[in-house]
Amino acid sequence: MMFFKQYYLGCLSHASYLVGDTETGRAVVVDPQRDVSQYLDDAAANGLRIVAAVETHFHADFLSGHLELAEQTGAEIVFGAAAAGRAEFPIRTYGNGERIALGVPGHGVELEIRETPGHTPESICVVVRERPDDEVPYGVLTGDTLFIGDVGRPDLLAAIGFTAEELAQQLYHSLRDELLTLPDATRVFPGHGAGSACGKNLSTETESTIGEQRRTNYALQPMSEADFMEAVTQGQAAAPLYFLFAATKNRQAHDTLEETEPTPPMTIEAVLAAQADGAAVVDTRDDQAFAAGHLRGSVNVGLGGRFAEYTGEVVAPGTPIVLVADPGTEPEARIRLARIGFDSVVGHLTDPIGVFVQRPELVETSSRLSVQEFDERRAALDNELQVVDLRNPGETEGGVIPGALLIQLPQLVRRLDELDPARPTVVYCAGGYRSSIGASTLRSAGFADVSDLLGGYNAWVLTSPDASGLTAPACATSTAG
Repeated sequence: MMFFKQYYLGCLSHASYLVGDTETGRAVVVDPQRDVSQYLDDAAANGLRIVAAVETHFHADFLSGHLELAEQTGAEIVFGAAAAGRAEFPIRTYGNGERIALGVPGHGVELEIRETPGHTPESICVVVRERPDDEVPYGVLTGDTLFIGDVGRPDLLAAIGFTAEELAQQLYHSLRDELLTLPDATRVFPGHGAGSACGKNLSTETESTIGEQRRTNYALQPMSEADFMEAVTQGQAAAPLYFLFAATKNRQAHDTLEETEPTPPMTIEAVLAAQADGAAVVDTRDDQAFAAGHLRGSVNVGLGGRFAEYTGEVVAPGTPIVLVADPGTEPEARIRLARIGFDSVVGHLTDPIGVFVQRPELVETSSRLSVQEFDERRAALDNELQVVDLRNPGETEGGVIPGALLIQLPQLVRRLDELDPARPTVVYCAGGYRSSIGASTLRSAGFADVSDLLGGYNAWVLTSPDASGLTAPACATSTAG
């Protein structure tokens, strides 16, 4: 009698869930993304009505769809007990061990709330049972408490007022006292997968079991609280610039998303005027198209990658955004930005290629260096060349180009004062996607001579004579940017 479906949004590594009882028709959505039409469509197709949006915590990496679901279905918004008094909209809270009956009481699908603070103070997990007396639950929705191969990091800015040490201590006990007490056969359905900044070792798998995680997850091995705290806080990537914004906005009453709202077309004159007034021009084409010619001062974040997240790493929340995009892709770009709460898209440039041909004085190309050209430039300029490594801590453990300054992409706009805009600069990442973002960000900030390294560190360590003696990183054969 149970309906259960996982929705995995690859561009944000985000998993949400629709759980319902087909006898009563009552259903909930757990950790919904902001564009909620897929939940509504599936609920209607299966005779379900959504009665609640259950949030495992106040999310920092995306803007949740609880307000959209409440508006469109009348669903109540559910949090754990520790969220009481922290939201600007009506919520219902459940304490540890309390249950939500979706089926006939004592007979059908039932959800058990387990309070699991650590990633955030109000974090919960949701145990799903097909029948209330099932000895082995169908599964547990672990939010950002337990991932496949990892656990939620306790050091994000979402936890204002709490230290990483305090939250790590809570997480240690939440995992061992609440989740590891479940039977080994209990399925684990996490809130995120590989690529999320909410952890450092997330698997590409989207389902596991308590038993498998007990055996293989580094954070669940026998260890002291102190060792656990060190294990889960070391080597974490810098939090994206927008995380505090999204975590705050998820507590607030705000405008809901209109999924079909068009993105207004803009003339080049209107785009230039918006840019002069402080708007960010975000070019969503791939890095090769951008390099061949783009509007001066624009930032390249390709739609083919983790577009919303990376835009949120280099564009400040609330900044008006003008899109330059391949025709027909503007609605997707707008929706993806809306998923992290960036609702300030003011329009898109009409016919970008035509404009670039007609107004060549507004266009510039990008400097992109092969490994050989980069090595030659390093030799010629010696200490004058500024080299910036945009990779995360786990990536740099295997090696760094000598002399490079380590500035993770989410830190770039906050650490511009550590760089000299007058010096020639080369930025690199693992494979090239992030370096185009970083290089264009520096150029938009007034850096005069910026290049990025084609193929990134992966290409350099495999082909450069200067890399002799360095150990190739584990990701050297990866195509990730």
